Amino acid sequence: MTALRIAYVIGTTAGGTGRHVAMLAEGCAGRGLTVSVFGPDSTRRLFPAVAFTAVDIAERPRPVRDTAAVLRLRRLLAGCAPDVVHAHGVRAGAAAVLALTGAARRRRPALTGAARGHRPALQVTVHNMAPSGTVSGPVYLGLERLIARRADAVLCVSADLAGRMRRAGARDVALAVVPAPAAPPPSAEAVGKARADMGASGRPIVFAAGRLAPQKGFDVLLEAMTRLQGREPVPLLVIAGDGPMAGQLAARSRATRADVRFLGQRADIPALLAAADVAVVPSRWEGQPLIVQEALRAGRPLIASRVGGIPGLTGEAALLIPANDPVRLASALASVLDEPAQSGRLAEAALARARTLPSQSDAIDAAIAGYAGLAARTGPGSA
Repeated sequence: MTALRIAYVIGTTAGGTGRHVAMLAEGCAGRGLTVSVFGPDSTRRLFPAVAFTAVDIAERPRPVRDTAAVLRLRRLLAGCAPDVVHAHGVRAGAAAVLALTGAARRRRPALTGAARGHRPALQVTVHNMAPSGTVSGPVYLGLERLIARRADAVLCVSADLAGRMRRAGARDVALAVVPAPAAPPPSAEAVGKARADMGASGRPIVFAAGRLAPQKGFDVLLEAMTRLQGREPVPLLVIAGDGPMAGQLAARSRATRADVRFLGQRADIPALLAAADVAVVPSRWEGQPLIVQEALRAGRPLIASRVGGIPGLTGEAALLIPANDPVRLASALASVLDEPAQSGRLAEAALARARTLPSQSDAIDAAIAGYAGLAARTGPGSA
């Protein structure tokens, strides 16, 4: 049987979505599928090993450029004749819907008997909750409804997103498998360097990592840390990452005199986790965040918000608290730092939970099985 042809469509991304798509694209290509990727030129660097063509799918609505992007994507999809188009993110998903609408595609003779008039199957993975902005929010909701009603299958990174898409009209909805990249345990030298970069000097280290954006809740974490300033020794908060709130968070830390080290973007998250006493994920919403999986694999005591897909990832292996609650967060931090028995229990539970998490191979297996099922359902001769 001729190998399936898969086209990935991606929009502007600065986080885990791009890394997830790169993992799927390279993994499927390594299994013999024919893979093409279409997305903004800024994402090209994520796909060095597969065919990539630039399509300007922007983060925010831009009617003229969006129309040009849809028309370009339509031509490109017609040219590569995929069996399945897998779009990631709501804007990329909507662009794929519009690119495929009303455009019959010639299928490859080896798969379809030279049949005409059958478009590729469309699968869309929804990675994020709708924004709350007065302008962007309604537009996003409209794009969600378009995807729900026109995509052949919808994957979601959390159960609440899956429920949202079902209510919008999607019929075939399932949870996406989004594993963190496999990484060997950090060396003693790497952990030592990480600890030196933190500059804790024997003080307890509270560690967080992620894009410095409102969704991640680092402002809440800063406020919680101010409530621990009377402790002896004073815990040190270390944050790895960069983003639009970098200046605002730094100014806030100075104003509150919270002791914080901002490390910027780092590639040694496993070593930083190994050097920390507790990991914190204070997000206002998350799907299946990589940092949660990395903290579990590192066997770190973990405190996280009870939002989105986090409870499904952690089970009982973390202290889960409400989002936007610095008082509860400060109390949870104090309990982990003060109670070695609880800290040890959480560390053991984290390692046990990590052994149950899906691997990249599991994610690629699930993707290929899904593509084969979609191609069989939507190809010529299907009901």
